[in-house]
Amino acid sequence: MKKNTWTKASIVAIATILLWLKTYIAYKTSFDIKIENWRQELILLINPLSFLMIILGISMFMKEKAQKRYILITSFIVSAILFANVVFYRFFNDFLTIPVLFQTSNMSDLGSSVTELINISDLFYFADLLVLALLLKFKPNVIEFREYTKVDRRSFFLVAIAIAFFNLGMAETERPQLLTRTFDREMLVKNIGTYNYHLYDAYLQSKSSAQRAMADGSELADIDNYVRANYLPPNDEMFGIAKGKNVILISMESTQNFVINQTVNGQEITPFLNDFIKESYYFNNFYHQTGQGKTSDSEFLVENSLYPLSRGAVFFTHSGNEYTATPEILNENGYFTASLHANNKSFWNRDIMYQSLGYERFYSLPDYDVEKENSVGWGMKDIEFFQQSVDHLKAMPKPFYSKFITLTNHFPFELNEEDRFIEPYTSNDKTVNNYFPTVRYQDEALKLFIQKLKDEGLYEDSIIILYGDHYGISENHNKAMSEYLGKDITPFESTQLQQVPLIVHIPGQEGKIMPTVGGQIDLKPTILHLLGIDSKNNIDFGSDLFSKDRNDFAVLRDGSFITKDYVFTRETCYDKATGEPTEKTACEPYSDQAKNELEYSDKIIYGDLLRFYEDEDKENGSSKSNE
Repeated sequence: MKKNTWTKASIVAIATILLWLKTYIAYKTSFDIKIENWRQELILLINPLSFLMIILGISMFMKEKAQKRYILITSFIVSAILFANVVFYRFFNDFLTIPVLFQTSNMSDLGSSVTELINISDLFYFADLLVLALLLKFKPNVIEFREYTKVDRRSFFLVAIAIAFFNLGMAETERPQLLTRTFDREMLVKNIGTYNYHLYDAYLQSKSSAQRAMADGSELADIDNYVRANYLPPNDEMFGIAKGKNVILISMESTQNFVINQTVNGQEITPFLNDFIKESYYFNNFYHQTGQGKTSDSEFLVENSLYPLSRGAVFFTHSGNEYTATPEILNENGYFTASLHANNKSFWNRDIMYQSLGYERFYSLPDYDVEKENSVGWGMKDIEFFQQSVDHLKAMPKPFYSKFITLTNHFPFELNEEDRFIEPYTSNDKTVNNYFPTVRYQDEALKLFIQKLKDEGLYEDSIIILYGDHYGISENHNKAMSEYLGKDITPFESTQLQQVPLIVHIPGQEGKIMPTVGGQIDLKPTILHLLGIDSKNNIDFGSDLFSKDRNDFAVLRDGSFITKDYVFTRETCYDKATGEPTEKTACEPYSDQAKNELEYSDKIIYGDLLRFYEDEDKENGSSKSNE
């Protein structure tokens, strides 16, 4: 008589249970997933189960040898996916997407950043696979194999499907319209699970690939009307104030605003910037709005006044699109445009994307004398990078628009002892400790660079704009940050920590602190207006930071937004004055604007809609940039 399948330990059951428990443990220990009630905890517990049952249940159609091989291989692949998400989450506080996996050309440059994120304890993520392999080899009598009947298989898959629908039903009850919130990956993983999320991500990828082919110019009409309705005219006092001046735009790697005018171990973290803002316009409520593309996303925002995508990096996924970027506009207005970065030109696909943005020249690794002595971490030290770059600036036709991308203040924040101007912070978090010396080094590099500009006669003929590209310290380091800042890092505080410095130095202008709420998306119209070029014919979601009619507003890529009085994040509205939750109705007037801008921007990128605007513009015989 055959033994009952369900009373014996089958390899399918053992593998499913081991992977299920491991995934749940990873949820609780490796991801910062907010749980608000018992229903959300139940959803988190059951959400991996249906996927694991179905994917491993396929082996029920196989013979014994093939079944064992299939389960071992599948368990390894599923474990590798989970582990990859864990490592990615440790720095980016985010989950992997298919577009990110396409960014493999960056991997050779990651080096110490990846090794810093991997621990010996990570062997846990493959421990169940080892247990399974040992059982099969040394305790084969514990695991029963049998040929499953149609009834067995049908019952098994019906249970798996029932669990899936129960999971989805509970998730929709907890978070209506869940699958429309594609930018909120934590919400998706919490409700449908890591593995189902990746299947949904694959669906989104195929959908986005089809969007360009299906797009037509009519989709641009609503967007164009929205942009026109929200256009803000420039400030008459500031419009053209830097006309004919060179532009030196500096992307400060991983620089958050909390370091400005602060100390560590009793010493200033940014002594030069603290002085420089006294003779510049300093925006102290300015936010980065990047997604998974980090530095490349900040470039995309600054150059195009469009939001980056919620998945992957536009520099990789849509580098062939038509754009109306700042370099292209300035080329048409007599500027020489160049980007300077002492790294491989293909990193973040810059060599391709810069052509789409309209840059005339990219000064990359071959244009610098890079040696072991002047490099650390990700590459050339900032001090040497800036010093060598001045020669490139001197050789450029005038006026020029030049963008600098720094490197030294990059995770894992490595710095040689002789390059330290301050000592590390003292906490139990190595990343936070080492962050301060690299920020201080970058500050010194900027000081020497500005002095060099003065010595070479470039300073008075240039406007100098410095901005932080994205956060340096992720939420995974909240404990040490809470210790340094002397307060708990709530979701409100975490959103405020997304502030990055924006410093605009204009020759002859006195310094002024600008409390205006804004983001990187606002830099394009701001720069163009300072140079006397109106942006009213561009499809931009940013607005001039100097405009008198400006509303304080910034949207982050995860759907959070900040106004003069409120911060909305993680489905909660916070009073900015107190940092405490308030009625959600206070934030509701801004919710539609935030949602519309993110959705419209996504449509432009996925559908490559600006190609239709280009065609229409040419038919009308007009230029997109009016002087």
